[in-house]
Amino acid sequence: MTLTQLRYLVAIADSGLNITLAAERVHATQPGLSKQLKQLEDELGFQLFVRKGRSLDAIAPAGERVLEHARRILAEAANIRSYAANERGEYSGRLLLATTHTQARYVLPPVIAAIRREFPRVDVDLQAASDPEVLQLLHDGADLALISTAGSTPSGGLPVPLYRWRRVLLVPASHPLAELSRAPTLAELARHPLISYESSTRGDSSMRRAFASAGVEPQIAMTARDANLIKTYVRAGLGAGLLAEMATGPREDDDLRILEAPAEIPECITWAVIPRGRVLREYALALLHGVAPQLDRRDLRRVIEGNLEPDWPRPPSWRELSQAITI
Repeated sequence: MTLTQLRYLVAIADSGLNITLAAERVHATQPGLSKQLKQLEDELGFQLFVRKGRSLDAIAPAGERVLEHARRILAEAANIRSYAANERGEYSGRLLLATTHTQARYVLPPVIAAIRREFPRVDVDLQAASDPEVLQLLHDGADLALISTAGSTPSGGLPVPLYRWRRVLLVPASHPLAELSRAPTLAELARHPLISYESSTRGDSSMRRAFASAGVEPQIAMTARDANLIKTYVRAGLGAGLLAEMATGPREDDDLRILEAPAEIPECITWAVIPRGRVLREYALALLHGVAPQLDRRDLRRVIEGNLEPDWPRPPSWRELSQAITI
């Protein structure tokens, strides 16, 4: 039994039992992959997959158990390689980072630029998606995930709080709310069409809960996962935009009026979620420190390795953090 055979086994399972796709993913030929699978099954003494003719139809019950162990073995082999690379001071490789569009567009550019300067032989693979998709990408093999929640702690790995942020309102100068010198109340905001993130449509949305507590219903005219799209439709006159404060600025939004959101809409926290048991490369720790300078890299590594109980410092507000993050 070899690590290559286990890697091929996992690739077949993750490719929907499509041998051709699995071979492409592991940069092998289809006959070579099939041969290695047969050798593994011959050694184990049973079939890992249920076959239908010459095709794989399903994963056999025994195959499921073997897959569980194979994934753990491959993860530990990757940890050994990462640990060895850190010990050698070898800072080259690929950092797969899953995050939301807002983090990718407005928070990470100066941080990733700094990582590239410090570790020029590291390639960053940035995948932007919705929060549920981000956690799925983490499950599928991403090194880190950055997501935001309002109050709850994310699952799917080790959560590390990075910074706090609030939502703001963006309206054209001609909008009735633009005349206010304060944050509108939820009742005032409910009188106008609203454009917000797609998560606003969920029943457990913190924004919806805030409106419900006030006894009013928001008029959600449109949703989008990209803050720039929200701004586009605010400028088109479809409604008031409710979005993250990181996504606004006087230079790019000077044609619009920026207002504080109602205080009842809760503050959010942006978290890093790290796969449990994962040995992170030094450049991944540097990225986390770049986003959250209050985190000590040594403490972070000790917590990840299980040698220290998490006792994270209070995350700064976005306004405090944005002064520390510079290009």
